[in-house]
Amino acid sequence: MFDWTGLLSLIGMASIAVALVVLGLLSKRLGSVTRSPRYYRGFYFAAALVVVSVMARFLNIGRGPSAAAELAAEPLWVMLYIGFPAIGITLGVVIAWRYWSWLLAERG
Repeated sequence: MFDWTGLLSLIGMASIAVALVVLGLLSKRLGSVTRSPRYYRGFYFAAALVVVSVMARFLNIGRGPSAAAELAAEPLWVMLYIGFPAIGITLGVVIAWRYWSWLLAERG
């Protein structure tokens, strides 16, 4: 039987990586107009971390639920599955706050 939840988690993580790349492209354009520092490169780094996690999930997509216990015991796979996406998303949020906080500061 095919692991549909594994496929959906793979698609979900890939969509987060695409969203980080889009934010990087938008922030690059904003930074060129406002002459702000090139923090947008952090979005690309965050997307790369999420893509590494997507590739690790892709390698284990057909192994089934019995392999999940084996992977949970290995620190490398825990870092690839949980750590890299958490670091990437947190980095993306911090950079987005830094680049786009002026939108929230504008009044009236």
